[in-house]
This record gives sequence, C-alpha cells and structure tokens, in this order.
Amino acid sequence: YRLWECHRQGKMSAEDGIPTACTTIEEVGSTGVGALTVAFLILVVSTVVFLSKANSSGVQRKYYYLSTYICGFAAMAYFAMLSGQGWTAIAGCRQFFYAHYADWAVTFVLTTILLGLVAGAEVDLIFGAAGSAVVMIFSLYMGSVSVVTTVKWFWFLISLMGLAGAVVHFAQSFKAAADLKGGEGSALYGKVAWIVILSWMCYPVVWLFSEGFASFSVSFEVCAYALLDIVAKVVMGFMVMSAHDTLGEGGSQSREYV
Repeated sequence: YRLWECHRQGKMSAEDGIPTACTTIEEVGSTGVGALTVAFLILVVSTVVFLSKANSSGVQRKYYYLSTYICGFAAMAYFAMLSGQGWTAIAGCRQFFYAHYADWAVTFVLTTILLGLVAGAEVDLIFGAAGSAVVMIFSLYMGSVSVVTTVKWFWFLISLMGLAGAVVHFAQSFKAAADLKGGEGSALYGKVAWIVILSWMCYPVVWLFSEGFASFSVSFEVCAYALLDIVAKVVMGFMVMSAHDTLGEGGSQSREYV
C-alpha cells in the first residue's frame, strides 16, 4: 500500500475527513485501483446487458430490471471511488470507502427482492429478509466508523444477527416457497440462493480483518470486496438470466393463480 502524506499543521476541519492525530493515511494502492477499475467496467457492461434484456422481455422483465439496478448502483459506487470520492479516514488512519455501504444498502435489498421473486415468496417474507439485510449493512458501517473498540465489536455482533436473519429467510422461508413451485424454478432458486448466501457470508469476514483487526491492507480489502460484488451481483444476475424460459413459465403460472 502507499501512504498519503499530510503536511498541514494544527487541527484539521471535519470536511477534511482526517482524524487530527493522523499524519499519514494508509490508502489504496495501484492493485486496489486496478480492482476498482475492472469491477467498474464489468458492472457497467452488465448493467447495459441486463437493461437491454429487460427491454426485449415480457413477463421476465422485472427480474432483469432488478439486475440492472443492482449492477447500476454498484457501478456508480465504483465510479465514485475511482474518482476519489466516497471515502474518509477512520480510527487507525485507514482509508475507508463508505461508498461501498451506500451501494450495499440499496443493492442488498434489491437482491433480496430478486431472490424473493425467483422463489415466489410472499411479500411479508421479502420485507423481513430485506430488513435483515439493512441491519447487517448499517451495523457494519457503524462498526467501521466507531472509535471505541467495544462499541465497534457490538455493532459487528448486530451485523451478524442481521446476516443470520437474511440467511434463514433465504435457506428456509424462500426455499419453502420455491419448493412449492417445484420443477426448474425450484432448482434455479437453489443455485442462485446459495451463490448469494455464500458471498454475503464472506462480507463480514473481509470486514473482520479490514476495519476490524486492520490485518488486511486497504488494497487487499478493495480487491476482496470487488470480487464479492462481482459474484453477488453480476454472476447472480447472469444465472437468473440464463433461466429465461423458466422465469417465463413462473410468470405464466402466477397470472393463472391471480
């Protein structure tokens, strides 16, 4: 990693985003910038592909619109980070990209809605899972900006509870709804859900060794999050799109019940 030198004397203002005790900040290096660039390009291309598919689809359009916004919001966050925006310095004089959390607060909810639609889950179950996802992201953010160590780890524990709530919804409630549909729709949900569950479980692990223990460099943290974002958003979206005909059948069945 590289260090950003601060030569100004005296107490710095809040708008600087730098703790007064810091004379240097551990900042993302060239490897991390490369990861941000690659992830940004992949997300932009995926956004265009999903939007194009949405505009040429029938009952499947809702799935592709969700994938479009999932990748689109993430692309905007990565653009902000590449532009030198969306970050501040946190305790330990470490660069912290809060743009990630703005992205996740939106895209984790949209991902939950997408999974719920694929599974055919009831709206109340989707709301419950989405709320758990928001608890997870909000708690990780608050833990990141906490100065008091005990408070930081308290927030981390809350985030794990939020993650557990979302996983329970995905693995039990949503799965039960998907199993009622049966056939290829149930198989599709099983594949997509496990991609999301496994990737989401890795986010707190990266946080633990980044904002938590500060064992990972900022560049390694950025690379890890970029990889997780690609899997949880792009790979997941294309898995859904690959089942275009199956999604159409599910849409037709839904209309018949109505």
